Amino acid sequence: MKKRIINFNLFILLISSLLITWGCNKEEQPVSTTSPHHATAVKVTPPVQTHQSSVNVSVKSSPSLDFANRKDPFKPFVVVMQQPERKIRAARTAELLPIQSYEVEKFKIAGIIVGLKENRALVIDPSGKGYVVKQGMLIGDNDGRITKITATTIEVLENYRDENGHIKRRTAKLTLPQKK
Repeated sequence: MKKRIINFNLFILLISSLLITWGCNKEEQPVSTTSPHHATAVKVTPPVQTHQSSVNVSVKSSPSLDFANRKDPFKPFVVVMQQPERKIRAARTAELLPIQSYEVEKFKIAGIIVGLKENRALVIDPSGKGYVVKQGMLIGDNDGRITKITATTIEVLENYRDENGHIKRRTAKLTLPQKK
């Protein structure tokens, strides 16, 4: 019984190897050895009627993908442009109020009005124009905010950049000149 199984397995193995080798035989096409000098001449007759159209017909041999005019799907919609600080400052000055175009120390206090609800002050810029200001208003070129108005002083909190580029805060005090 074992001998029959072994003989049957060998028979299957032999047949499968014959089938595999028979399927792998590939006949090669013979290469033509005729030279182009011995080719037969074919007479080409012109067409009876020529094509009369103003449309340019282009024949594409194979379809190709052209991505030159396509948008990159991975680019962001909004492009953030980094500008140098002086360009930002120049663009920003066009949007600012005139009171925000001078340094805080260049303003002079002409008078302070002490009221029941809030104090107000009249400040004059270097060009001679006067502004009535109250607590919370912006003043100066470093986005200074008026934090406190007393009977004799105005305190302005402003942010500025030091020589290392770090943002620092300082409080500038403008005082009312004393009468003589």
